[in-house]
Amino acid sequence: MASSLARLGAALPRARPLAAAAAMGAARIPPRGARWDPVAPRPASPYARRCQAHSDVKAPPASESKDAGSSSQSWRIKMLYDGECPLCMREVNMLRERNKSYGAINFVDISSKDYSPKDNQDLDYETAMGRIHAILSDGTIVTDVEAFRRLYEEVGLGWVYAVTKYEPVATIANAVYGVWAKYRMEVTGRPPLEEIFAARRQAGECKDDKACKM
Repeated sequence: MASSLARLGAALPRARPLAAAAAMGAARIPPRGARWDPVAPRPASPYARRCQAHSDVKAPPASESKDAGSSSQSWRIKMLYDGECPLCMREVNMLRERNKSYGAINFVDISSKDYSPKDNQDLDYETAMGRIHAILSDGTIVTDVEAFRRLYEEVGLGWVYAVTKYEPVATIANAVYGVWAKYRMEVTGRPPLEEIFAARRQAGECKDDKACKM
């Protein structure tokens, strides 16, 4: 008798899930005489309602998460160079070739008729022709050997001018460059700077002026 009651008691807990399953199945069976509709809505479970609540929360568009103040400017330093100087152009072309892998230098030909001081920290043609000038992306102007050092650093050649950071090498390097800048016109077989400046001023004054034409 005791063993029979034990077996009966052990069977009772398993009967509850079966009864619950039967009840759920019965809820899905349509009443007698009614047609079963496979697309009829079913009561949503509490879990389904929670999922629906989360799905109603919309994430902001990806474009709104971007910094509105970011700039599309990609260059880090601008090089002002004399496009009519043959020796200068050798170095410019070398840097331009290296820059293809870095995209850090913006090259500006000051000898071009389209050169605009307004776009280059108000550096006019005569000032820019006197010596090498470079402009950092934050607007800082650097000249002489420091300009070369900054330019070379941006294309992976910083070691070339690295020693010029220290004295007395920095002073000596700037003095040597000053001599080159002063006499580079004669060295390259070009007229003195004064004649070039006068010709450029005349060209600017005679622009669209028929009276200046011979």
